[in-house]
Amino acid sequence: MPEKRKIINKGTVQIYTGNGKGKTTASLGAALRAIGHGWHVVMIQFMKGRLYGEIITSGKLEGLLIEQHGRDEFVDPENPEKVDVDLARGGWVRANELYKEENIDMLILDEINVAVSFGLISAEEVIEFIDNKPDRLELILTGRYADQRIIDRADTVTEMKEIKHHYQRGIKSRKGIEF
Repeated sequence: MPEKRKIINKGTVQIYTGNGKGKTTASLGAALRAIGHGWHVVMIQFMKGRLYGEIITSGKLEGLLIEQHGRDEFVDPENPEKVDVDLARGGWVRANELYKEENIDMLILDEINVAVSFGLISAEEVIEFIDNKPDRLELILTGRYADQRIIDRADTVTEMKEIKHHYQRGIKSRKGIEF
C-alpha cells in the first residue's frame, strides 16, 4: 500500500443523488481511488443491513471501514418504525464522532439523503454537519431525494438518472450486482 500522503487540499462535499442506479457504487469508486493514495475512508450506511458485496470486500481492503446502521427491510417513509429511527440515529452519532478524527480522510454517508427524506435525520443536522466539516475531510453524501438546502451547500452534485431498469422487466436483485 502506498505511504499515506499528507492531505494539503481542502476537502469538498460531493453528493450522488437521483433515481438512477449507481450512487453507492460511485462513492465506492471514489473511495477506491482515495485508498490507492493512502487515504483512510469510512462509509456509514444508513438504512442498510444486508450483507452487500462492499461489506465483504471492506474486510479485505486496508484503508476502508464500512459500518451499517439499518435493517435488511424497507423503511416505510410515511411511518418509520422506532427501530429504524434508532438505527439511523446511532449511525448519525457515529458519523459525528468519526468526522472529528484526524486520521479519516474521506467520510461517506451512504443513503443519508433518504434518511433525511424519511425523517430519520433532520436536514438541519446535515447542514450543520456540512458547515462544521473539518477542512481536510472529503465528505460524500448518497441517496435519492437530496434536500435542496443540502445540494446548495455541496461542491459537486451528480444526479443519476434512470432511463431504463431491469426491475421493470421482472429481473430481481442479484448477488454481486445489486448487493
